[in-house]
Amino acid sequence: MSRPNILILMVDQLNGTLFPDGPADWLHAPNLKKLAARSVRFQNAYTGSPLCAPGRAAFMSGQLPSRNGVYDNAAEFASDIPTYAHHLRRAGYYTALSGKMHFVGPDQLHGFEERLTTDIYPADFGWTPDYRKPGERIDWWYHNMGSVTGSGVAEISNQMEYDDEVAHFAKMKVYDLARGKDDRPWCLTVSFTHPHDPYVARKKYWDLYEDCEHLLPEVPAMDYEDHDPHSQRIFDANDWRSFDITDEDIQRSRRAYFANISYLDAHVGEIMEALEGTRQDKDTIILFVSDHGDMLGERGLWFKMSFLEGSARVPLMLAAPGLAPRLETTPVSTMDVNPTVGDLAGIDLSAIAPWTDGQSLVPLAKGEGREAPVLIEYAAEASYAPLVAVVENGWKYTRCALDPDQLFDLANDPHERVNLADDPAHAKTRARLSSIADAQWDLERFDREVRASQARRWVVYEALRNGEYYPWDYQPLQKASERYMRNHMDLNDVEESQRFPRGE
Repeated sequence: MSRPNILILMVDQLNGTLFPDGPADWLHAPNLKKLAARSVRFQNAYTGSPLCAPGRAAFMSGQLPSRNGVYDNAAEFASDIPTYAHHLRRAGYYTALSGKMHFVGPDQLHGFEERLTTDIYPADFGWTPDYRKPGERIDWWYHNMGSVTGSGVAEISNQMEYDDEVAHFAKMKVYDLARGKDDRPWCLTVSFTHPHDPYVARKKYWDLYEDCEHLLPEVPAMDYEDHDPHSQRIFDANDWRSFDITDEDIQRSRRAYFANISYLDAHVGEIMEALEGTRQDKDTIILFVSDHGDMLGERGLWFKMSFLEGSARVPLMLAAPGLAPRLETTPVSTMDVNPTVGDLAGIDLSAIAPWTDGQSLVPLAKGEGREAPVLIEYAAEASYAPLVAVVENGWKYTRCALDPDQLFDLANDPHERVNLADDPAHAKTRARLSSIADAQWDLERFDREVRASQARRWVVYEALRNGEYYPWDYQPLQKASERYMRNHMDLNDVEESQRFPRGE
């Protein structure tokens, strides 16, 4: 039996509340809406950790940061942890990555046979936070509110240059895969860096949102004292006191963010056009997902690092043969992608990888139900100790050794304004979710392991930056002597073999 090809489209920092059932009606995203129409749409999908590297490592490995050790944006992703790329490659798939995955460490492949681009972020330990210095801002790499005050229009930026390249090489790879030089099934992961801040967009996409009615958040900025302790730490880490954020700043930032969703949509359209044009669309599973979300000014918060819905919830859509398009509201995790991809490729990971925290979404997508709660962790900048969360049956429970517990009724309080943790009417719900957290986490041990990892990395990073520097950043190789036409080739063969379709 032929095995399906798999196309994974990943984006960065896309707020899942904007995808209540595919892209919101008011978003200009025709290609993503077309994909949504043929997909199972998971309305309540959550990241494994609301930050780039730990969120992506959780997605690829199907493991929480406390298990895979990728606590923050400078924690090494160990080479002995299997990813979905390893599982597929072991089963005979060709695996490739175009774009970002924020791997930290000397292994920059993690099961991918080929990377088509370099990464956009550094691969070394330079972005390591330090729990030994609570409240310290490391200004040269920490987020600040300049992304908001500096928002607006640009025709090119660091991130646009990157994503334009990601889309180009992905599209060229789709064409190349159609030429039939390799008869293996393939898995191509295409990972963009937008709509991640800075909030800067090309004018043609910016202009789409001139009359947008969603340029101000639903929950206005709150006084610092009215925020929970972790949100206060996020404000401090983002250096909010150095900036005066106006309504105009907020509107510009959100407008640019929405514009960049349309920018991504256009790139997705290019890749889908190549897939359809080469007649591979009928045999290809397509999965669309983000690594984490963005608060977009709700409550005055921006970026990620929070368990609140805007930061922790992500879009997740799956189009596959045998799965009828529909909306699924059961909470799921990006960690479920790893076993789901295996399941769709005919690989039973329950025996091969019992260490996986996720579970296949295929039964749920077929309407068979799911009992497992969704688990989330955070242990990076703006935290002084690990935070954990449990999402189940419309409830979200969060815990940190430094803070009071939180309990939110997501069904009746979607903006998480009322903490019900100490409400006697909900004591049973808190007790149930607290028991799940008790069984899952030893927070003292988690904290010790994070601190030990940070301390080791500070020593190694400072040592490796002395003397000759050897970068771990991925260097994509292109053999110019094997491209286009060269004199060790037959021109007739080149023209024929590179054409698709042939003879029409």
